[in-house]
Amino acid sequence: MKITKEEVLYVAHLARLDLDEESIEKFAGQIDEILGYIEKLNQVDTKDIKPTSHAIFLTNAFREDKEREHLDRDRALANAPESEDGQFVVPKVVG
Repeated sequence: MKITKEEVLYVAHLARLDLDEESIEKFAGQIDEILGYIEKLNQVDTKDIKPTSHAIFLTNAFREDKEREHLDRDRALANAPESEDGQFVVPKVVG
């Protein structure tokens, strides 16, 4: 499938991109290669292949919740760059 300059310009217009002539030629070639690869993939027989959402099998890494002692305030603040009145001091992020 050959991609035309007009098609590249149309997509560039939709994306609000201003392309020079060299970029148009470059992108037309790249898009053409991508679509050619997709066409090859469409020729592969996938009739007996189950659809997947990931390339690898994923399993949840949940662990059992166990009740433990909480971290003491002084130990929690021991490595804080700055603390005040038993609290972490952080930069203001909301106006």
